[in-house]
Amino acid sequence: MIYDVIVIGTGGIGSAVLYELARRGANVLGLDRFPPGHNRGSSHGQSRIIRRSYFEHPDYVPLLHEAYRLWDEFCERRFANLLHRTGLLYSGQPNGAVIQGVLNSAKQHRLTVEQLSPADAAARFPGFRLPDDSAVLFEADAGYLLVEECVKAFIEEATRFGAEAKHGETVIEWFADPGRVTVRTNSQAYKAERLVITSGCWANDLLADLKIPLKVILKHLHWFEPDDDRYFESNGCPCFFVEALDGYFYGFPTDGVNGVKVAEHSGGVLIHDPLTIDRREDSADTQRVSEFLKRHLPGVSSRRRLHDVCFYTMSPDEHFIVDRHPQHDSVCFAAGMSGHAFKFASVLGRVLAELAMDGQPSLNVDFLNLRRPGLQR
Repeated sequence: MIYDVIVIGTGGIGSAVLYELARRGANVLGLDRFPPGHNRGSSHGQSRIIRRSYFEHPDYVPLLHEAYRLWDEFCERRFANLLHRTGLLYSGQPNGAVIQGVLNSAKQHRLTVEQLSPADAAARFPGFRLPDDSAVLFEADAGYLLVEECVKAFIEEATRFGAEAKHGETVIEWFADPGRVTVRTNSQAYKAERLVITSGCWANDLLADLKIPLKVILKHLHWFEPDDDRYFESNGCPCFFVEALDGYFYGFPTDGVNGVKVAEHSGGVLIHDPLTIDRREDSADTQRVSEFLKRHLPGVSSRRRLHDVCFYTMSPDEHFIVDRHPQHDSVCFAAGMSGHAFKFASVLGRVLAELAMDGQPSLNVDFLNLRRPGLQR
């Protein structure tokens, strides 16, 4: 059989690509060495923040508007609440990168972002203790996505539209000839007219010819038990992102089952083989997160309920790379998602499906191309 499209990697982005291609009527195959919603890559850990006020770069905001629309549409299709609009509380130095970036995006795209004093924030969200000299912002339309559930749902819906999803097969190599792409796994070879590569922390292997200097960083995730109900989502506790003096920290309210999730967005440990890493607790990371909680969320205890790890695949400028392979028009890819891409899965699924089938996406992703100066060594 010759497929219309093969998708390598069916995690956060790849599962959405598989869904978008299948709903367009493409004869599509998805390949992944792990089962849907696995914990060996980037797209797991129960939750990921979604927000429009993008401090990383205002050019992401139009993509986020479409991402929200597609997430809401997909939730209606699934009759499932995959997106929880809890709001997002930002805190940081008034002239810091986070606060200034949020305000810049909000001004440029006319987003609704409230400016609060630390005292007002503490009165409204009593679980937080923020420095008197900090700036505080609140985006009410932000929240979080249920990451594993989203991935599994995309794959289930894709198969309902006729896609094949093969798991437990490791991709060894791919090569492209005029009008034909071949993908060889550890068990067999597959052929298609087009190929989409969304291989996450294995992008260095499958896109080695592009010589993109990607770095894979190991990140720790923690869930701590709260001492009281101030940190319950049902009581109005929001997600949070804090630019502290010693790093960037983020987290989620508890649903009453797994505790308050918190992690450090900055830092991390460089790794070379995602298959052989040590997944155990790192005491230094735990100490940094615990100290952050003591300072800023004093009602969260040191009693940890869960610990996990995930990966950030970092591009040199920490922005995504979404483009067509420069030597092969039939191959497109997304790589270097840099720890902030899952919220875009719905829209990047659409973008990559359009790149593969139509040759041109309907949304502007030129600022994410492979030729930009920020990727040059």
